Amino acid sequence: MYFPISAARQLATNPALPNIPSEPVISLASSPRKLLFCTLTRSAVAVWSGRPSALLSVLTRTPTSILNHGDNTDVWWSPDGNRIVIKTSESYLVLVSVEFNTGQAVYSSLTLPTNTARNFLPGAGEAIPLQSASLHFEGVVRVEGDLLSVSPRQHHMVFSTRDPPTIQRMPWPLDEDEERSDVGQPPLGYDTWLLNDIDFSWLIDADVYVAQISHTKVLDSEVWITSDGRAYFVGLRDEELDVNAPPEKQDDNHQHSPEEMKPNTHLRWHGTCIHDFQVPKWVQKRRRVEPEEAGTASIQDYEEPRRATSVAFNSKFSLIAIGTQGGEISFTNFPSEEGIIPKSQKINVPNPFNKRTGEVTALQWSLDGYVLAVGWKYGWAIFSVSGKCLTSAIGVNETLNEDKFQDVFMHGVQNLFWGPGNFELFILSKGIVPQKNDGQLFVIPFAKSATTGQHSPDNTRYAFLQMDDRALVYRGADQPDLSVINPESDVWQHIKIPQRYLALNWPVRYSSLSSDGRLIAIAGRRGLIHYSSTSGRWKMFADEEQEQNFAVRGGLLWFHHVLVAAVEVAKSYQVRLYSRDMELTSQNILHREILPAPVIILSIVDNSLLVYTADNTLHHFLIVPTTDSIKLHLCGSITFAGIIAAPSSVRMLSWMIPTVQKQIGDPVDDLSVATVLMVVGGQLILLRPRKSANQEVKYDIQVLADRIEFCWLHLRGVGALENSLWAYDAQGMRVWLNALSIEAPPSVDSEVKDVKESVKIPLDFYPLSVLMDKGIIIGVEHESSIRSNLPFVLFRHSTSSQLFLQHVLLYHLENSQINEAVAFASHYRDLVFFSHALEMLLHTVIESDSASTSNNVEEQNSNPNEILSTVIEFLDHFDASLEVVVGCARKTEPTRWRQLFEVVGNPKTLFEMCLSFNRLKTAGSYLLVLHNLEQLDENSTEAIRLLTRAVEGKDWQLCRELLRFLHSIDDSGHALRNALSQVDLGTLETS
Repeated sequence: MYFPISAARQLATNPALPNIPSEPVISLASSPRKLLFCTLTRSAVAVWSGRPSALLSVLTRTPTSILNHGDNTDVWWSPDGNRIVIKTSESYLVLVSVEFNTGQAVYSSLTLPTNTARNFLPGAGEAIPLQSASLHFEGVVRVEGDLLSVSPRQHHMVFSTRDPPTIQRMPWPLDEDEERSDVGQPPLGYDTWLLNDIDFSWLIDADVYVAQISHTKVLDSEVWITSDGRAYFVGLRDEELDVNAPPEKQDDNHQHSPEEMKPNTHLRWHGTCIHDFQVPKWVQKRRRVEPEEAGTASIQDYEEPRRATSVAFNSKFSLIAIGTQGGEISFTNFPSEEGIIPKSQKINVPNPFNKRTGEVTALQWSLDGYVLAVGWKYGWAIFSVSGKCLTSAIGVNETLNEDKFQDVFMHGVQNLFWGPGNFELFILSKGIVPQKNDGQLFVIPFAKSATTGQHSPDNTRYAFLQMDDRALVYRGADQPDLSVINPESDVWQHIKIPQRYLALNWPVRYSSLSSDGRLIAIAGRRGLIHYSSTSGRWKMFADEEQEQNFAVRGGLLWFHHVLVAAVEVAKSYQVRLYSRDMELTSQNILHREILPAPVIILSIVDNSLLVYTADNTLHHFLIVPTTDSIKLHLCGSITFAGIIAAPSSVRMLSWMIPTVQKQIGDPVDDLSVATVLMVVGGQLILLRPRKSANQEVKYDIQVLADRIEFCWLHLRGVGALENSLWAYDAQGMRVWLNALSIEAPPSVDSEVKDVKESVKIPLDFYPLSVLMDKGIIIGVEHESSIRSNLPFVLFRHSTSSQLFLQHVLLYHLENSQINEAVAFASHYRDLVFFSHALEMLLHTVIESDSASTSNNVEEQNSNPNEILSTVIEFLDHFDASLEVVVGCARKTEPTRWRQLFEVVGNPKTLFEMCLSFNRLKTAGSYLLVLHNLEQLDENSTEAIRLLTRAVEGKDWQLCRELLRFLHSIDDSGHALRNALSQVDLGTLETS
């Protein structure tokens, strides 16, 4: 879903300013809104703009400050983006304020002639003037006890110390004329919690300190990595009062004002261990080494590879990624309120050459939560939310010239973060070459699936990729069959987004494709535009003010030629309808529908528009064409309160209506009978309607699968694929052939967390769409090229495809549904690769039967050839069965031929059938089978008969192949001479 493209660009991280020495960058941090980032060196901090990548301000500490307070070691932004916190080597916090001057320009542009200025148009996101930023020292805070980690919050900052091991909280300093922003809240004091086995009884080992603090604003919780390498999910909660205390004692507690009470009197840290491991017994039993003896104990040093080194929160999918000392990565769900330890998933890191990765140095999820960027000491990688490795680079070829090779981030990563829109990954390289201090910062461009921003059925019908400045649409579905399965075919249409729109409204947030793939809609920071591949023209707002007056929030969808857009206008929320045939203006809006809350997601099923809003309500609109326009008619709405805990986590929405309701029902009643399908976080769920005694509709929730990344629902499928549900979970495609027939759990409180799918299709690539009419799954694989004559790495993606026909057919045949299998296969019998699909089906059955026979896993009374017999019976319904059998045999080990032909029949009989049907090439293939099974006549009678028929049909290519075959089976040449003496080859050259 995320794939690096082109080549990384390199930023000069040392500003060309006088009297500033060249120093390597030691840390990197992005601002909360990702529009800015700062780089830290030993003595300076610099603030940059992300787009365009330009230096805004630099603040250098004086030599006296360095001498008194120590070197810079790490840096953080405050949540409001107005402060930068710097940690020093001498346990000091240096506070730097960031002031923005909107009226002051950072860079002055040259005044160019009009004709020349046309060639210097602003790029994506570059039309907005650069915001001037000024850095000022705000103060220095001395922290006693060896400062370790800092976590800035809205009104305070939390930090940890080593000796003594504490967690401390300090409010932000306020100027005399500065007012508090948290009016009405008790003023915060300076709090200190000492780690011990009484107040922190949930620590597995209380004799530790907190080495790293990571905070998530969404849950107001954090993860601590302690010095023993364990990770804890932690929250600061109000401690409950003792109900058994005397009333006068409780009243006495409440008489004190917040200023008179100790700030941490009723606050206590509660935590759950989410990353634990057992230390080897020989380490547990070794003698404790005192500090003064540490120099003599080197032989007993033990580096635990399972120690946690980095964590990252994913609030969209309720996941925590944990990186370890040994380079491993695991995903863990958020713990429940009851403190139940979640089960972690170890992520497979592809490393075919067994190169060293080193420890995990950086982890960061994309803003949409779909991918995780991982930095190791000796490499980097991108993983999907379910653990699929999309791209990885662990080291480079040792034969490269290190002096000329510029992409040093391939050797290792110190830090990284995603830029706005997740189209760029900023990487701070490890800097293994000392003289290459300048140029440690790299930006890798990415292409991503459009479903990461707009998960609609139409966006999954075609493979649809979104880049920083263009859209890529897969057009192989409109090409001949061979073009679809040929990876070298150029079947991607590149559609350039107008530069004028991107200059002001970058980055692209929503991309939507019509059901026929001909219309595209794009929405960025403000406004929207749309494109028709038929005319090749974009339509934009002629009035820029109208464009900037609204922003798309919730998505874009096409209904034939009408664009449905969920927008936010001056803090009000609307659904608007635009026509492709009319110019984009506020006067040409076909319909406006006012909503009470922001839209989370839109979905169109037939002529129904489903709108799910932030107040946990599903609205059902009917799209009604009129004589001169089109409008929305509200059929009903229902709340999911108590069912969906976090509305913002809903990623996909659709529904399935019973056939009877479709045919004769009133659309107003659809909402009360429809089975609603949602992807909430990573869970694929069904919401089944149930009417209570008072006719009120309630929903029972059923979890179909977990760790689902994308979902396809085909209501108008082919044969058995109608109402089929397709979901991808990083291991493969899971298919429920009739989602309407999925059985409900035995009871409402049933804990069924996974419903077995009908078909499981393993995939080696990442799928983007399913071409139903061609029986193919289309996806993308990443490729990187490192050449000795180039100083950089080239990234590209290639198209991959896989047939799914054989998997669906095997499901039917394993359930003895031969008629259903024949009906399903009949829809695809005209495809060029239909015989190949049947051949793969037969090969799969032979391999599985052989494996079960060799492992003795079949039951005593079962027939190992039962499924094979069913498959052969199915193949007999198609003219290609003879070719399929022999084609499969030639691709299978000869040791399994006897098992195959015991069921299919005598190959001599099949050979005779090929001759009778005049399928001479197929008959030639059976000759090899007859030879290996030692069923050929001594005089090669079968070969001579086939050669005679080939001469009569003037199939000279087959004649040559038969002569070569006769020569290969008899080195003496007797068989070849015998055949030549009996067959008149005419003018065929036999030499």
